[in-house]
Amino acid sequence: MNGVRRRTVLTAVGGTAVAGGAATGTARAGESPGAKVLQPKREDSGPHGTSRKGPDEAKVQALLGRMTVEEKLGQLQQLTWAGNTGPGGGQTEAAEEAARKGRLGSVLNIYGAKYTNALQRIAVEESRLGIPLLFGLDVIHGFWTTFPIPLAQGAAFDPAVAERDAEVSAKEARSNGVHWTFSPMMDVTHEPRWGRIAEGNGEDPYLTAAFATAKTRAYQGRDLAAKDRLAACAKHFVAYGGAEGGRDYNTMDVSEARLRNHYLGPFRAAVKAGIATVMASFNTISGVPAHGNTHTLTDILKREWDFDGFVVSDYTGVQEMIAHGFAADGADAARLALGAGVDMEMVSTNLVDHGKRLLKAGKISAERLDDAVARVLRLKFRLDLFDHPYVDEDAAISKPGKDARSAARETAARCMVLLRNETSELPLSTSARSLAVVGPFGDSTDLLGTWAGPWGESFPAVTVLDAVKDAVPKAEVSYAKGVDAGGEDTGGIAQAVAAAKAAEATVVVVGEASALSGEASARSDISLPGAQEKLIEAIAGTGKPFVVVLVNGRPLTIGGWLESAPAVLEAWHPGLEGGHAIADVLFGKVNPGGKLPVSFPRAVGQVPIYYNHENTGRPYDPDNKYTSKYLDLPDGPQFAFGYGLSYTTFDIGEPRLSVTRIGADALRKGDTVDVAVTVRNTGRRTGDEVVQLYLRDPVASIVQPVRRLCGFRRVTLDAGKSSTVRFRLSAEHLGFWTHDPAGVFVVEKGEIRLYAGNSSLATGERTLTII
Repeated sequence: MNGVRRRTVLTAVGGTAVAGGAATGTARAGESPGAKVLQPKREDSGPHGTSRKGPDEAKVQALLGRMTVEEKLGQLQQLTWAGNTGPGGGQTEAAEEAARKGRLGSVLNIYGAKYTNALQRIAVEESRLGIPLLFGLDVIHGFWTTFPIPLAQGAAFDPAVAERDAEVSAKEARSNGVHWTFSPMMDVTHEPRWGRIAEGNGEDPYLTAAFATAKTRAYQGRDLAAKDRLAACAKHFVAYGGAEGGRDYNTMDVSEARLRNHYLGPFRAAVKAGIATVMASFNTISGVPAHGNTHTLTDILKREWDFDGFVVSDYTGVQEMIAHGFAADGADAARLALGAGVDMEMVSTNLVDHGKRLLKAGKISAERLDDAVARVLRLKFRLDLFDHPYVDEDAAISKPGKDARSAARETAARCMVLLRNETSELPLSTSARSLAVVGPFGDSTDLLGTWAGPWGESFPAVTVLDAVKDAVPKAEVSYAKGVDAGGEDTGGIAQAVAAAKAAEATVVVVGEASALSGEASARSDISLPGAQEKLIEAIAGTGKPFVVVLVNGRPLTIGGWLESAPAVLEAWHPGLEGGHAIADVLFGKVNPGGKLPVSFPRAVGQVPIYYNHENTGRPYDPDNKYTSKYLDLPDGPQFAFGYGLSYTTFDIGEPRLSVTRIGADALRKGDTVDVAVTVRNTGRRTGDEVVQLYLRDPVASIVQPVRRLCGFRRVTLDAGKSSTVRFRLSAEHLGFWTHDPAGVFVVEKGEIRLYAGNSSLATGERTLTII
């Protein structure tokens, strides 16, 4: 099939697969003539795609019928609370007054049973209709119990890690009066300079979709009325991870095919999982701000996907359309946002300020206003806020519990990635008589990462130094800071060198402060800050055994010192029990099995560099100058997506297919291809391996990535044991979205190459032919 243009044999609109026959008519973009595209049938579809009528719909409609225009607009307003404030301060007095008048739908950044109950009483007992407030908070990777950052969780290649985080977080937060979390973040990104890479699961849409689904279901459970569950929010919709230059809030340009194949998939998965809300993103999308983008918010999200929850703006995102140059003023911003599909405005007040005049002038419709209000009210009913608006103040969880700490510790260890272990320096011996811990993060509690706890009110992390002392209580453990986390002063390196010389082995703990990643924390240089590399070089110069532990919120460029380090453990920002989890891995209590969810560049000048790139007309060839490469760097990243070592070794066999040829008609009817891969532990320790399955579509009507992940499974095997991992591939895995804005999905005939292995560089190969 190489070099032969393939004919589209399976198409879909809006994700519904239909057969392509010999129909007549004009072909859409990306199709060959004769391929018929059918519009999926939509029943009971109202404004903006509203279609599902829950058990409380009669109550919703009855309440709508009693509300004034001002009260309706108030339900679309979210204000922020002083005392637990985000950027720009709080609106406490305004919130109380609006709640008293029944002109407030939600409050941001309030938590604590005492405080939420007090404000809720104002809304329920003093307003005309007694509509309860919805309390939202950024519970990103823990409430009191801080779990590893989401990027670290992606490294586990195990969605159960995200489930444990969400379950513990929901229980703690809901007991403190919080109903709604602005999580999970599912922004796929190729930008390690972007601080918010820490909040997502990396560079791959398939991996991110799996984690988004798991976390959504764990936050929300089977019933949002349960007192240990939260409404989840898919953010940021959409393509925020493509911000140019990795600068937060920046613009990006994207084709329809890239939008659908790369950015939208995780959100679509979250909607399928029943996510309650979606948050619009700060960026523009091909020149249109996300908060005013009808194509994404309404055409795709609400109509094509039939999303029945509500869309909330990001912090002042509606107002910011003026700065973008898209809205003329506040009234124009309100008109554009509501018309595009935003249902609730966070912090800025354009809808409340201008909505009544806009409605009277016919610039917004009563139908659209009622649709937005109904979406908000439905969630309040689902959360059981009308019957049970308050929380039990005596039952509020006030600190991390024993079980929660245990979950955080196990999770953190499961997320760590062994990058290097050239001389089997790891695991360290528990019988060592002397050890040194050096580096700015060796005795630091700054291991929590961005968004730790409710607005920074968190419990301190266990330090690496304390955890090492606990792990080897009979050993003499010394500590020397060496250098500050971001400073250039090298005066303390001599003390660190002396400690290393006096010890049997040294643990060097370096990385980034938590404040260097997260929102508004882009970095142009992603190497180790300050003089930390000089510290590593000095310890290497002693000739004594040592290992490097990295604590960071993004991929780092580590090429300059890598060859001098016998072992390197990527621990990320590991959370509350981070010190203990690091010690568990260092001393072999836990055999590391994590894999990189994002490529590590050799130098920042390579960025963006990612595994699922498209080929060029002149792919890299080391013997040909006129191919795609840098003159001063080797090809490829320092560490590839999916890479990670273990204290044991594994052999992964070639993929075995249930069929080697399959017809388009069979795929249309739901047939699948089963892929079996055998993995064997060839070492002497029990350990985890992540079996990864990739595919390549080498000839297509739209150029496809050189590889894309289509399956993964983390397995634990005893020494000498083997297991067969099975994957099931459907039309959804084997096809792709075209450039058609109507949402056309195609599966084309031809060869599909499948690769199995333990990273994106997998070599075991088989070919599937679609006929």
